[in-house]
Amino acid sequence: MAEKILIVEDELTLQETLAFNLKKQGYLVECANDGPSAIVKAKQYQPDMIMLDIMLPGMDGFEVCRILRKDMLVPILMLTARDDEIDRVVGLEVGADDYLTKPFSMRELIARIKALLRRAKIMQEVNTGDFPNRKLYTFDNLVIDENRREVTLDGEPLNLKPKEYELLLFLGQHKGQVLSRELILEKVWGWDYFGDSRTVDVHIRWLREKIESDPAKPKRIITSRSAGYRFEG
Repeated sequence: MAEKILIVEDELTLQETLAFNLKKQGYLVECANDGPSAIVKAKQYQPDMIMLDIMLPGMDGFEVCRILRKDMLVPILMLTARDDEIDRVVGLEVGADDYLTKPFSMRELIARIKALLRRAKIMQEVNTGDFPNRKLYTFDNLVIDENRREVTLDGEPLNLKPKEYELLLFLGQHKGQVLSRELILEKVWGWDYFGDSRTVDVHIRWLREKIESDPAKPKRIITSRSAGYRFEG
């Protein structure tokens, strides 16, 4: 079955160009012109992926992403006309999976779409699989259940974003080892991810806020200066 993509873009010429090229690739395409209609169509259409422009009438892309992330795990690729780090960081903080700066080539866009959909499919297969033997990683009061993709702290489930979970799992699987940002980026985000190592730093900060008793003085995820990070459990 063809995968469905929702394009949220108010520039009509670009929207039509994107829709035309994605349909040529075999995707089913739905479009929205502003923030409020994007939320409605995302919930009605249930796309496999969303391309979301930041600058939108009615409601910007950051707010749209934040609202959709409350009950949708669909991959979100944010489009920005500015190559500002703040846009990328805010996009990641509200739940975007990747970002692309305008102008971009259609070839790069298609590559990113395929990468995001491929990773989403793998995650879905893991989530719906039947695992008779549970694989647990226990670190004192912190437990990672790999089969259920669940993390608990003091017995209470933690609300982790997909990439936060995958990052914590990778750290837990390599307890005591110094892992470079580049290695983490490759193993957690994939070799075909187009972002940079600052993505790792942002997600490490989020994890510390959720699993450290004092995020300013972390005891679980330790920074190794100029080298990367080390997980002590």
